[in-house]
Amino acid sequence: MRGFLVVLLCFGLSSNQAFSQKNTPKVVVGIVVDQMCYDYLYRFYPQFGKDGFKRLMDKGTHFRNVTYNYVPTYTGPGHASIYTGSTPSNHGIVANEWHYRPFGREVNCVEDTTVSTVGSTSKYGKCSPYFLRSNTITDQLKLTYPTSKVIGVSIKDRSAILPAGHLSDGSYWYDYATGNFITSTFYKNELPAWVNRFNDRKLVSNYVNQPWNLLKDSASYTYIKQDNSPYEGLVGGKTSPVFPYDFSKLSPADQLNVFTILPAANTFLTDFAIQALTDEKLGTHATTDFLTISYSTPDIAGHTFGPYSLEMEDMYFRLDQELARLFQTLDKQIGKGQYVVFLTADHAVVPVPQFLADHKLPGGYLFLKDKTDKLRAKCISKFGKDYLNTIENDNVYLIDEVLGTETETQVIAFFKQEISQWTEVKRVYTKEELQSKTAENWQQMVASGYDKERSGELIFILQPGFLPKTADTPNSHKGTSHGSAFNYDTHVPVLFYGKEILPQDVFTPYEIVDITATLVHVLDVQRPNTAVGKPMLELFRKK
Repeated sequence: MRGFLVVLLCFGLSSNQAFSQKNTPKVVVGIVVDQMCYDYLYRFYPQFGKDGFKRLMDKGTHFRNVTYNYVPTYTGPGHASIYTGSTPSNHGIVANEWHYRPFGREVNCVEDTTVSTVGSTSKYGKCSPYFLRSNTITDQLKLTYPTSKVIGVSIKDRSAILPAGHLSDGSYWYDYATGNFITSTFYKNELPAWVNRFNDRKLVSNYVNQPWNLLKDSASYTYIKQDNSPYEGLVGGKTSPVFPYDFSKLSPADQLNVFTILPAANTFLTDFAIQALTDEKLGTHATTDFLTISYSTPDIAGHTFGPYSLEMEDMYFRLDQELARLFQTLDKQIGKGQYVVFLTADHAVVPVPQFLADHKLPGGYLFLKDKTDKLRAKCISKFGKDYLNTIENDNVYLIDEVLGTETETQVIAFFKQEISQWTEVKRVYTKEELQSKTAENWQQMVASGYDKERSGELIFILQPGFLPKTADTPNSHKGTSHGSAFNYDTHVPVLFYGKEILPQDVFTPYEIVDITATLVHVLDVQRPNTAVGKPMLELFRKK
C-alpha cells in the first residue's frame, strides 16, 4: 500500500485524486462553425438572442484577433489544426482531398479503405483518422485520463472524425444515402442503441419537408433587398435564389442530398448532440468528458450564396437559436459553471469574386483548364514530354516518372517561370523553397501547409479576391469558396465561456494553433505530440 501511495505522489496525485482531475470542468464542448467570418458576430449581433452567440460574447472571453497561420484554409486542415495545435506540415491534413502518390489518385482526408460503414450499406462510412499524423487534444485527454469520454458529431465526415481524434469513443456523421448518422468499424462494429433510436425517428424527412422561410420580420434583415442576387447559385431545382426554399416536391433521394444546405440541418445536428450528451452520460465520469460539434451547413450553404446574402443572414439567426438550446441543455444537465465551451471556425470565406469585380474591388477568377492546357503544350514543346500530372488545391504535381531525375529540377524551374507569369497568381514556391527557412510571410504560411509526401512539387497562391475555377461558364461566376492566406479566409472568431472564465475582450494577436495549447491547461494534460501553439494567457485571469 505504501508503494502505491509513493507512486501516486510522484505523479502529483493524492490517493483521493487518483485517476481524477482536481478542478477541471465536467465537460468541454468544442464548437466549430464551418465557414464563419469574424464579422458575422457583429454584423448579426442586433438580431441575436441573449443566450446564443451573445452569451459567449458578453459573458465569456472573446479573443478578437485570432488568425490561421498557414494555407490552405479548408475544412479538413482547419479542424485538424484546431485540435492538434499544429499545422498541416506536422499533422498531414494538407487539404480536404489531395493527389496521393502511393495510391495514384485523389484521396479524401479521412477516407480509409480498410474499414466499413456502420449503420448503413453506403460508402459514406468508410472513414477514419488514418491520414492524421498527430495526436489531438482529445487523444491527449484519453491518454491521460482513460475514464474520460470523447464524442464527435457533425454532418461532414472529416468534421466529426478529426476533432475527436484516434481514441474517440464515438464519431458520427451524416449518411447521404439514408439520412441517418453513421460511423465506421474503426470505432465500433455496431451503432449504440441510442443512435439507432435517434435514427429511427426519421427526423430528416420531417425537417426537409418544411419550407425554409425567413425567421424574422423582413425589417430585421440587412440584405432583404438582395434576395434575388445574380451572385448566388441555384439549389433544389429552383429557377431563382429567393425565399422560400421548398424541397417537399423533390424525390426522397434528392431531398437527402439537398437537406444539408437547410438551416434545419443545424437543428438536426443539435438534436443529435444533445442526445449524445444525455445517452453517453457526459459530465458524470470521474474525469472531464469532451464533446466536439461541427456545424457544417453554414459552409455548404455559404459556397452557394456567399457572405453578403439574405440566406446566410437568416442561417445565422437560426444557428443562434440552436446554440441557445444547446447551452440551456448544458446548464440543466451539467450545471452552470461546471462546463467550458469554446467556439471557433475552420476558415472564413472570400466574397463572391464577381461581386468584388462588379463593385470595383480586387477580385476575379483563374480558369485552370485553359491555363493547364497551355502549360502542358509548352512543356511538350520544351522537353518533348508532358510532365504535368495534375494541378489540385493550387499544388502542381509532376508525373512520377520525372521525380528524382536530373530533369525534375529543370521542369520545376520551367513551371515556376511559366506560372509566375499568370496575372492571377501572386507567388509560386518550389518544394525546395518550402523546406527552407524564410522571413517572408506568404512563403511561411505556404510552408506551414506543406507536406513532402502529400503536397505538389510547386504551390502557388492567387492574388487577393481571386478563386480558381475549372472553366469560364456563367455558373462559374456565382457562389464562392475559401482556401487562401488572406484575412477574409484566416480571421475567425474564438470565444470561450464557462467554468472560471471571465467576461472580457482580448485583442492580443493569437493563431489558431493556440486553442489546443490553451485547452492543455483547462484539462490538466500534457501538450499533444506536435502542438506548436502558445496558451492564450488572458483566459486564466482571476477576478
